[in-house]
Amino acid sequence: MTEPETLPDQPQDDAAAPEAETGDDVQVAFDVGELPGGARAAIEAVLMVVEEPVTDHALASALELPVEEIREVLDDLERHYGDGTHGFTVRNVGGGWRFYSHHAYAPVVERFVLDGQQSRLTAASLETLAVVAYRQPISRARISAVRGVNVDGVVRTLLTRGLIIEVTKDEESGATLYGTTPYFLERMGLNSLDDLPPIAPYLPDASVLDELVNEAR
Repeated sequence: MTEPETLPDQPQDDAAAPEAETGDDVQVAFDVGELPGGARAAIEAVLMVVEEPVTDHALASALELPVEEIREVLDDLERHYGDGTHGFTVRNVGGGWRFYSHHAYAPVVERFVLDGQQSRLTAASLETLAVVAYRQPISRARISAVRGVNVDGVVRTLLTRGLIIEVTKDEESGATLYGTTPYFLERMGLNSLDDLPPIAPYLPDASVLDELVNEAR
């Protein structure tokens, strides 16, 4: 009598199947501790290529290090490069960190950048930007009331340069209200609007602006 063909043993259930690869098996591309300069040099390398300020949390995530350790290194870098013996420094501006030229070398940088390579903001643009910064959110009509001239063209320029943005609408008039952007803080070297110099009391308050707007109509 012919014996039935014997089949290879088959797994009875999923538990007997080979284990699937888990996230723990994924190899990371690097270990910061094994790099020649460690975490300090790794942070410097990242700050060299960022186009916008990067937060300590983002650095911690990228380098797989505790946020506290990242902050300690950043503070140390700020102290180290802030002594004026380097042409650059590390600063916390606009809610994040990046390299900036040291203020001691501002005349050199200004001459290089502004010598036919980049147009400055006009006095009208700077005045309008100041009004927006100190009285935001603010409408074009109120800006015009402060400056005494039509500001439509200047506002368009500031919008194009990314220094101000439309933030909301006035509930009563429906007018667009403008405010400054994070890029404004970055360009001004500020961490927040609270760092603005205290000149707001010299600008008319909202009630006075409304009177001026009504008179202009």
